[in-house]
Amino acid sequence: MATLWSKRYAQRTGRVSSSTIRELLKLTEKGDVISFAGGLPAPEVFPVAEFQTACHKVLEEMGPKALQYGTTEGYRPLREMIVRHMARYKINVSVDNVLITAGSQQALDLIGKLLINPGDRLLVEEPTYLGALQAFNMYQAEYVTVPIDDDGLRTDLLEEALRAGPKFMYILPNFQNPGGVTLSLSRRMELIALAERYGVPIIEDDPYGQLRYEGEHIKPLVVLDSERPGCDDGGRYSGNVIYLSTFSKTLAPGLRLGWVVAPEEVISKLVQLKQGTDLHTSTFTQIVAYEVARGGFLDKHVRKIRQVYRERRDVMLAALERYFPPGVRWTHPQGGLFLWVTLPEWVNTTQILPHAIEEKVAYVPGTDFFASGGGYNTMRLNFSNARPEMIEEGIRRLGRVLATQLEAEKQVA
Repeated sequence: MATLWSKRYAQRTGRVSSSTIRELLKLTEKGDVISFAGGLPAPEVFPVAEFQTACHKVLEEMGPKALQYGTTEGYRPLREMIVRHMARYKINVSVDNVLITAGSQQALDLIGKLLINPGDRLLVEEPTYLGALQAFNMYQAEYVTVPIDDDGLRTDLLEEALRAGPKFMYILPNFQNPGGVTLSLSRRMELIALAERYGVPIIEDDPYGQLRYEGEHIKPLVVLDSERPGCDDGGRYSGNVIYLSTFSKTLAPGLRLGWVVAPEEVISKLVQLKQGTDLHTSTFTQIVAYEVARGGFLDKHVRKIRQVYRERRDVMLAALERYFPPGVRWTHPQGGLFLWVTLPEWVNTTQILPHAIEEKVAYVPGTDFFASGGGYNTMRLNFSNARPEMIEEGIRRLGRVLATQLEAEKQVA
């Protein structure tokens, strides 16, 4: 039923809907529900004591500066630290190539403002990150999708999709959300070559890159792009990739601190757009995060996170083998926070979810991660948030639900 206010909303809001994940989090706030739904880091690894010390130090030694307005680009020492850390992964850029944002979600929104006109086609993986679709839908984007497999984006299908003339490609190469898969080096190189051939820029979203639990590090797309002739101008990146990352998975998501790496002219335009959004990211939060992360603490803390999450991933994979019924398959992520489950084609995981909630276990149905529809027989599971014993029990409950529902569906068929 239309209301007075509903007639006043801008047309672009017509494609905006609530995040399924956010809504599921409301349902699972009850303490007896074991939730594999949200992409939540483990709260017990948050460096609370270090933040307490840093807050006291910042307020005592530089309180007036920390509580004042700041530059839109971000706190320079923090940006310089990010540049140093990225250099370890061969991402060699200048501080002028870096913009601090209120989480990488704001970066996605700013990119939408910068690049998307109504009706523009965007090339995305199938499935892809729900938050990106929410951000881009606001600007009335259309989508061209390319499926993933265990080695990431199917680059053998990419050229045909590129002929549709997408405005840009949005890619999560490391431990993809939601699939958990990693784009192989050979496919990364093919992707970069095709992007150059067709003149299509790449948005590389890399929130999980430091959370690798097995296998060898693979060069980011922005590095492979910078190795092309003319893309690295004395440490000032000027290539075809916009790179995004965040402190949400390595320090704490409540900080809402992310960053963008892009050519300086792109950063300048993003700065102008951000000024119209929030002027700048919280000065106090940036300075406190810098004080916590500096001096080698971030490296030490990431090693701790890897150990905790590797154990939880392994517990979930072993539990899936024990408790899930035949005919169900899943990915084996080398890092990150998620794995992806595929059931027989005739199963609908959205319809099964209420039965799972009744058994006090939750997941995210896969269909919301598909820009063009489909994925009804899939689900995303998060392994970082629950403790190992809860993962074991939660997968046992979910396996029982799936076995019951699959048997019922067979009887109907």
